[in-house]
Amino acid sequence: MKRQKFCVFVTMLLLLASCLKPQSRSLTQYVDPFIGTGGHGHVFLGANVPFGMVQLGPTQMTHGWDWCSGYHYSDSTIVGFGHMHLSGTGIGDLGDISLMPVMGDVQLAKGSLSEQKSGIYSLFSHKRETAKPGYYTVHLDRFGIDVELTATKRVGFHAYTFPKSTETPAVVIDLERGIGWDKPTAALIQQENDTTVSGYRYSTGWAKDQRIYFTAVFSRPIKKLSVLDTIRISESQQEEMHSVFGKVDFDKDMPEPLLVKVALSAVSVDNAKLNLQQELLHWDFKKTVSEADDAWNEQLGKITIETPDIADKRVFYTALYHTMIAPSVFCDVNGDYRGADAKVYRDTSFTNYTTFSLWDTYRAAHPLMSIIHPEMAEDIGNTMLNIYKQQGKLPVWHLMGNETDCMVGNPGIPVLADLIWKGYKLDEQLAFEAMKNSAMRDERGMNWLKQYGYVPYDKEKTYETVAKGLEYALADWAVAKTAERLGKTEDAAYFDVRAKSYQRYFDRERQFMRGLSAGGTFREPFNPFHSAHMEDDYTEGNAWQYTWLVPHDVHGLIDLFGGEEPFVKKLDSLFVVQGDMSEHASADITGLIGQYAHGNEPSHHVTYLYAFVGQPYKTAEKVRYILSELYHDKAEGLSGNEDVGQMSSWYILSALGFYQVAPAGGVYVFGSPAVDKATIKVANNKTFTVLAHNNNKMNIYIQSAKLNGKPYTKSFIDYQDIVAGGTLEFEMGPNPSPTFGTASEDRP
Repeated sequence: MKRQKFCVFVTMLLLLASCLKPQSRSLTQYVDPFIGTGGHGHVFLGANVPFGMVQLGPTQMTHGWDWCSGYHYSDSTIVGFGHMHLSGTGIGDLGDISLMPVMGDVQLAKGSLSEQKSGIYSLFSHKRETAKPGYYTVHLDRFGIDVELTATKRVGFHAYTFPKSTETPAVVIDLERGIGWDKPTAALIQQENDTTVSGYRYSTGWAKDQRIYFTAVFSRPIKKLSVLDTIRISESQQEEMHSVFGKVDFDKDMPEPLLVKVALSAVSVDNAKLNLQQELLHWDFKKTVSEADDAWNEQLGKITIETPDIADKRVFYTALYHTMIAPSVFCDVNGDYRGADAKVYRDTSFTNYTTFSLWDTYRAAHPLMSIIHPEMAEDIGNTMLNIYKQQGKLPVWHLMGNETDCMVGNPGIPVLADLIWKGYKLDEQLAFEAMKNSAMRDERGMNWLKQYGYVPYDKEKTYETVAKGLEYALADWAVAKTAERLGKTEDAAYFDVRAKSYQRYFDRERQFMRGLSAGGTFREPFNPFHSAHMEDDYTEGNAWQYTWLVPHDVHGLIDLFGGEEPFVKKLDSLFVVQGDMSEHASADITGLIGQYAHGNEPSHHVTYLYAFVGQPYKTAEKVRYILSELYHDKAEGLSGNEDVGQMSSWYILSALGFYQVAPAGGVYVFGSPAVDKATIKVANNKTFTVLAHNNNKMNIYIQSAKLNGKPYTKSFIDYQDIVAGGTLEFEMGPNPSPTFGTASEDRP
């Protein structure tokens, strides 16, 4: 009897342990990939692994602005499952190599996708749709087919369960469909054997010359391949492109799910086959799902948090998940990649990446990456340097080996400078050469900057002159400081002057950054609320928002206002003032608190400026409000575009309690930690722990701090203190501290 009771006891313990194990080890359970698929979030939904080349997910019929990723939660249509998607951008592209399982005859011709009765189109319900990191499934109502997706870095893995029917099960390979601006220019589909189809898709869109090669291997023999309207175009020919489809038919007897493995390469079909051989030799779908889950858990585990609110945990880990969709791997398993000059490079010394939304991500995504992804940082830097060697300048907004030149400024410069200053091993002389030459080109208004010392609105006919000038100034600051580091005194002096060019746009009387003519007069008429997308002096913003875009020289900006008191008065007013931005304002100006726009990146550092004038409690108030009110765990859980990880990186850093204001250098300014405890894995197998004692939704103010057990009075922390490992402790309270961070020597 005692033995029986003992066995029951042991069994109960084992059952309890099995129940607790997923809770203690799995962080993917807190990720909800649907967060941000509604509203203006534009996030990718589907199956992928961290920073993978493949983002395999549904593409929908509607292609308005909110469908930039190919999917929006409000929609109920699916026209295919593409292998590459963007996440959070304001422009649509990719959607390449789309597969769609169907039953019976479907019309395959250009324009047929809108014909519900005959095209490759199906309705679906969210009730029969599930997504988690590395896995996606949905039921196609029209065909009665259950679709499951998973992925490795370079291979998409599909499982289709067809219904019993007298109709023929088939898979349509759609090389016509792209997302947003993307249009095919050349394509090929060909059968290699009884289970394999290969080909390529060239396209133009946001990325002007995009090339993707694929090989698709099926788990069952192909009964028939029908290739429709395919036109194979050589690079020298100029021929009209028609719809390009391949329909792969199978025998009606389908007792088990049909499995399809689709490998990609930007280099060749042979390299796609090599990627498949090395990444996914087996046919075990569940194993691949498990391996993808493991890959996500490993990366999510770089930050473990303690917080009593399960919704906050979902928001946090979904945000962390969203920061690791891009940059995405853009090389094959053998190191081959297509460069910015369209040439194929064979280099196994580093991992090449793409999808650099730098105007967004230099602000928080890259500063976060430098802390938690040290193993990637040097590869990112080397990718950027190779792009410079191939196209003559650092990337601006790089996509699939193409420079899009999207957005303003030289955002690659501060990212590269940040890596160098933080001690990552890169060729510093080459890096400086890349920075300097990128800043000295006669394009995008830099010719006028060199001539006038600013960008005059009556010379630069493409508008956005204030935004361009302010972005160039902060990039030039990074060049100046890098030159100073390398002992290049003349270069340092020259770029230091340009770094202060922001002062030229400041109207001391009106206290706004304003468009300035070549003759030195401000543009009239002037309305600080007015915003006209691509038609005025600002980029996706107005004068209220852009007046603060001097993150590299906050004290210099304070001086322009005439001191701390007028600076604070103006900054306070930003968060309460109301005004009409006009019907022509950019749709990106969202998440408004007064005229502070959290839904767009130029505002992201602004809440942290109070620390520079000894009022960190105001930063705490606004940061906590944004964390709790502008992020939540529903489909509309983002107040603006995800912008390739930037929106979520702001959340992660701010929830931990600090944010890098200056675009390079690693000074992280304190705000208000939203989690009770965070353990961060940093370089060299060390951990940095943040503890917030007495922390809750009322106790939002830092009263005091300790670093490694010693009193710490500064309202900021240096990057080197973080990556050295240790413990940062905050004592929190319900009222602002009269002393913490207020002394001039304790301010950033």
